[in-house]
Amino acid sequence: MADTIEFFRDRIQAATAAGTPLRIVGGASKDWYGGPLQGEPLDTRGHSGIVDYEPTELVVTVRCGTPLAQLEAQLREHRQMLAFEPPRFGAASTIGGVVASGLSGPRRATAGAVRDFLLGAQLLNGKGELLNFGGQVMKNVAGYDVSRLLAGSMGVLGLITQVSLKVLPLPLVETTLRFELDEIAALARMNDWGGQPLPLSATCWHDGVLTVRLSGAEPAVAAATRKLGGAEVADGPAFWTSLRDQTHAFFDTDTLWRLALPPAASALILGGTQLIEWGGGQRWLKAPRAGAADIRRTVAAAGGHATLYRAVDKRAGAFHHPSAAILRIHERLQGAFDPAGIFNRGRLY
Repeated sequence: MADTIEFFRDRIQAATAAGTPLRIVGGASKDWYGGPLQGEPLDTRGHSGIVDYEPTELVVTVRCGTPLAQLEAQLREHRQMLAFEPPRFGAASTIGGVVASGLSGPRRATAGAVRDFLLGAQLLNGKGELLNFGGQVMKNVAGYDVSRLLAGSMGVLGLITQVSLKVLPLPLVETTLRFELDEIAALARMNDWGGQPLPLSATCWHDGVLTVRLSGAEPAVAAATRKLGGAEVADGPAFWTSLRDQTHAFFDTDTLWRLALPPAASALILGGTQLIEWGGGQRWLKAPRAGAADIRRTVAAAGGHATLYRAVDKRAGAFHHPSAAILRIHERLQGAFDPAGIFNRGRLY
């Protein structure tokens, strides 16, 4: 794939010399996420394929343009998975987009986020230099924090050409349970269960129903099922997939807020309709009439931050504006990696 790297390098160097913005695009399945699109498209799909995969080592190295579906099919052959359950918004989703967006699915609260599984990365910076960070094992920490910075960076630091990801075995058994509870009772229950040695792998509250997933060895799941009670759900896998990929009916809306909060935070009075995941840590809000400033002020007072996740009008900014100190760090990082500011202008801040 040296030819595609050279193609990318030529495009980047020409754009830097001319000050022309570039829009990094793979499957284009998340074009709606973040700020408005700017710049000439730089298509990554030609740089695809699994570079190295050793199932016994639980590590896979893959190029940025590789379809997520292709990688996950390969992992399933060895009963392994990307434990952070990356959402996909179409068959075209690529690994580069998975890392750049930093989005995780229902298992994130118990397994970890994208950055927690990112062992290493290759990046083409604004000068066209191919930089290597991290490695293929957790103990190889040289530059590891830089790799983690790429998760959720929205591509503003450079073109991610390749990543190494830790993978995990698929659970032996999974069971889904449902409980009829109001929001306050559900939050209390999730926080109580979160402090116990239970094989919880996902939680969701919506419209008076708390749904939980138990994953692990059969004896552990069976014991937890007896302890928690509730009603077993036959279509559990389909339900969690609908949450992961946001095909659940709740997500059929033009305006959607994503609220990140301490799990122990109480119910927020914001109006609209909510769906709560991650033991209370992630709360989705449909409140088309609520003002962005009021939502962000209320969430900040509770110790969190709010993202205007999906909207026709994002003049309020997609992401919660960082503090002055954090913004200075961001500007210094972006200046070091992309001095001309050509990559994905406006997608993050």
